[in-house]
Amino acid sequence: MPTHYKGPSAQVKALDAYIKLTRASEMLAAVLGRPLAREGLTTGQLGVLEALLHIGAMNERELGRKLLRSGGHVTTVLDNLERRGLVQRARNPEDRRCVTVTLTSKGRRFIGAVFPDHAARITAAMSALSEGEQAELGRLCRKLGRTAQESRSRG
Repeated sequence: MPTHYKGPSAQVKALDAYIKLTRASEMLAAVLGRPLAREGLTTGQLGVLEALLHIGAMNERELGRKLLRSGGHVTTVLDNLERRGLVQRARNPEDRRCVTVTLTSKGRRFIGAVFPDHAARITAAMSALSEGEQAELGRLCRKLGRTAQESRSRG
């Protein structure tokens, strides 16, 4: 559904594109989130586990930057994952403010079992677009995200 706003053409086009982007993103999140919920995971928890699996141990601040999440959000996600025995946190003895997060062996087995199915669901959902269209969408989203980040940094 396009915007019903009757403003300048540039604003109408921007609003229409934003509405479509938001609706597509929310629909994908809903479709992909249901199977995660059955595994007892939120999207944020999956993001942390996936980052630790594919990138390796990192501190809480790095995780927040990678996942574009606030420190408070990351702390809550880590508390819940730690309670389940999927991650562990250790203070750096040289800088006690720095907390390094790693997967436990249970966490590695868990995300190793869950992630391939999640990746397959993403692949199926994205198959509505050709590989070229997926690449173009990725390029456009990166451009939009970087521009928004620059605006945020200035403002």
